This record gives sequence, structure tokens and C-alpha cells, in this order.
Amino acid sequence: MGFLAVGINHRTAPVSLRETVSFTPEQLIPALRDLHQLGGIQEAAILSTCNRTEIYSNGQTEPDRILEWLSAFHHTESELLLDHSYCHSSRDAVRHMMRVASGLDSLVLGEPQILGQMKSAYAVAQEAGTTHGLLGRMFQSVFTTAKTVRTRTAIGENPVSVAFAAVSLSKQIFSNLSSNTALLIGAGETIELVARHLKDQGIGKLIIANRTLERALRLADMFNGEAILLSDIPESLHRADIIIASTASQLPILGKGAVERALKRRRHNPMFMVDIAVPRDIEPEVGDLADVYLYTVDDLRQVIEDNVRNRQEAALEAEKLIEAGADDFLARLRALDAVDAVRAYRSQAEAIQSQELDKALRMLESGRPPELVVQQLARGLTNKLIHSPCVQLRQAGSKGQTDKIDWARELLELDLPVDEPV
Repeated sequence: MGFLAVGINHRTAPVSLRETVSFTPEQLIPALRDLHQLGGIQEAAILSTCNRTEIYSNGQTEPDRILEWLSAFHHTESELLLDHSYCHSSRDAVRHMMRVASGLDSLVLGEPQILGQMKSAYAVAQEAGTTHGLLGRMFQSVFTTAKTVRTRTAIGENPVSVAFAAVSLSKQIFSNLSSNTALLIGAGETIELVARHLKDQGIGKLIIANRTLERALRLADMFNGEAILLSDIPESLHRADIIIASTASQLPILGKGAVERALKRRRHNPMFMVDIAVPRDIEPEVGDLADVYLYTVDDLRQVIEDNVRNRQEAALEAEKLIEAGADDFLARLRALDAVDAVRAYRSQAEAIQSQELDKALRMLESGRPPELVVQQLARGLTNKLIHSPCVQLRQAGSKGQTDKIDWARELLELDLPVDEPV
């Protein structure tokens, strides 16, 4: 079968099934070594994320055997796994891996984390000793193509999540976040994701405000931040350059008066605010204040819709780069086959040369004239070197295989005049 990419993802399987066949980091190396023992598998790697579990292999194993192994390893019904799985082989497997690494097959189009996860999958397979040849070459080509997609298209430039969009907008106001303080109001999943993005962008300080101090402390500890209660916001607001709010409160938490007082203490240095909550956490009138840049979730949705369209346009360009990357990799594999053939042909010719040279030296030692020995050496080399091609050409002619004869003319350059340099 050659290259295979077998697995399930967010499009083909519900989360309940994806959970059952996911691998923990501790399971990967034992699993790879066990998979490697499956008949016909020469190389293997496993990619396991929250949205997909995929097995990449090189060898002569049927896809169903890999899926049966996967279901047995995780004690899952094999028929259920078969119903929700997919398989790509040969060129399609190469293309699929390139699409995955480039973020074109992700839940969020163009998301960048998957490339790092693919690199980790390759590193673990190397550590397990289950990839060492052609599959390793394919991974390298996949990484090169994914990098080309990232550098030559805008597939990952535009934020397409509310949290990422909020952080990206903050960078339009404050170009270098390392000297800024962010106040995050709430402690749910959205705020946690905002905190993660801010940390990735190098935010100087994080303050987490929540109705219960325990949840605020939990989140603050994760990002080396400070935890406060919602009631403490008025006293801490002036320290914040960036305020992002996302709570379940039915009434606004931040009013115009509190922001006015904070601006005075800040000497009217600008404040960037994003209200992700519905109903709103920040009074709309706050947006009327000078030196305040207030965005609502509706503003972000428009940004996200525009960015999704931009990513979709970039994805069309990326697909062309991936097709070219797959073609290039397979062409290089074919070139490797040619190298092996050339090496074998050269070895055969050198063996003939050695035989004929030994024969010539024995003739010289016996006193035969040098001119006769040289003639015999040239004749012997010529006859033996052209014997096999001549036999094959005669057989092709007798069978009417004109395509082979035409190919031999091209290979041996038989149509060139004999006096023309080649």
C-alpha cells in the first residue's frame, strides 16, 4: 500500500468516539512500538489531538488492519471505528498530511497549533524508533510545505475566534504588550483563552477579577497573575491598559463613572476595552469617553466574518502550494528510485570491466601482442555491455512493443549523429 493516513477527526466522528481513541503522551511510545509489530508496517507515526487521531504509515498493510489495531488498543468497537474513519493512500496521504499541517483540515481554518502537534508526533516516532526512512522524508516535506503556506499566504494572519480577535485588536492600540497591564473580568473558558493569547503575546501583567476569589485565583495561578474580586475593580481599574470582560452577569459590572475616575488617575492614557458578554458587562456610555476604545461582541463578529473570508481566499492559494508540494515530494522519491537503478547499473558495468581487465592482463602476461590485447579488451567490453539491452530490444521488437523501442532510443540517445558531442 505504500504511504497511508488512517484516522478519525471532528468531521467524521463525535467527540465521544474521538475521546475513546485518543492517546495520552505516556501511551504514544508503547503504542507506536506495538503498532510497528503489525505485519507489513515498516514505519509509523501517531498524531493525537482533541480533534483527531491519525496514524501515518509506510509499508504493505491494509487500512482495516490499522483500524482494527486502534480499536483493540483502546478497547473500542471496531465496526463503530470503521464507520467513522477515513483512509488516504499514496499521493492522497501526502496531500492530506500537508493539508493537516497547514491548518486546512482544522476545525478553525488556518489554526497554527496543529503544525507544532505534527512536529511533536514526528519527534515521538523518532524516539520510538518507528520512523527512519521514507516516512521521515515525507514528514520533512510536509513541514517544508506547511511553512511555505504560512509564509506565502495569509491563512493564519487574521483572527477567527472571539478571544484571539480581542487580543489582536489590543495590539492595534498597544504595539508592545510587554509594558501593559490587562484586567480580565470573569474566569470562564473565554477569559482563560484570552489570558492564554495575551501571555503568548508577551503581556506585562494580568489581573483576573471574578465574583468568587477562588476561581480568580485558579486562573491567576495558571498565568502568574493577580486575582481580585469584582468589588475591587474600581480601585484597580486605573492600572489596566486593556480590559476584557466576559461574565454571566445580567447587569453591567463596569460603569461610566468608574472609568472616568480611572482615566483621571491615568492622566488620560488610553484604555482599550472589549465587552464579549451578552448581556453587556460594560455600560455602552463608556464608549463615549475620550481615550477609551470600546468594542462589543458584535464588533468582533464582523471582524471575524471578514477574517474567515480572508482565510478562505488564502486557503485557495494554499491548496495550490500543497499540490505542488506533493508533486515535488513524489518526484524526489522517484528520483531516489532512479539513483538505486543507476547505482546497480554502474556496479554491473564495473564488474564487467574487472572481468575483462583481468582477462587482458593474463593475455599480456602470456606474451600476446599489446595491440591484440587492447582490441580484445575493447571488443569484450562492448559485447558484454550491450548484450542485455540488445536482447531486450529484440524481444520488444518481436512483441511489437514500439513504446519500449522509442524509450530506448531516447535513453541511449540513438537518434543523435555519432560525431555530435553529447
